[in-house]
Amino acid sequence: MKRCDWVPEGDELYQRYHDEEWGVTVHDDKKWFEFLILEAAQAGLSWNTILKRRSGYRRAFSEFDPSTVALYDEAKVEELMQDTGIIRHRLKIISAINNARHFLAIQKEFGSFDRYIWQFVGGKTIKNHWKSLKEVPSETQEAKALSKDLKKRGFTFVGPKVIYALMQATGLVDDHQVDCFCYSKK
Repeated sequence: MKRCDWVPEGDELYQRYHDEEWGVTVHDDKKWFEFLILEAAQAGLSWNTILKRRSGYRRAFSEFDPSTVALYDEAKVEELMQDTGIIRHRLKIISAINNARHFLAIQKEFGSFDRYIWQFVGGKTIKNHWKSLKEVPSETQEAKALSKDLKKRGFTFVGPKVIYALMQATGLVDDHQVDCFCYSKK
């Protein structure tokens, strides 16, 4: 079974993520918040590092409930800095709390985060036709526009590269290579 070139051979966790989740369209706000936290945490690290800690993040960030995370205070930040189940990077932890507050503001303004984010791709998945990993961009105009808007709204750790990874993971774009078995499923 041929997968995208970025999936390590023999890495069951990575393969399962690729096969079952990466590029699958998201329409659930809780899932959006999860990916925002995880993609920001991944900045500068490998995705595998984050995947291995996903359950730790789920526990540490209240099952990815933005209403609860938005209430975290300095004492909670200090607690999370001691949590070996997550990446203990103070600015990324503070960013997750900050972003939860802005996430709630978007929900209030647009009715859902989902409604807000899908407008950046015209309401439907952008399906690409890459033959090799070398062709896949690290950012696009859509990612730059979304990143800029999120930053304007007060979000942090949402640069265009982080946002493009988010877009790939959540099905805003479909970047499965043409010879990947997942490419033909959609």
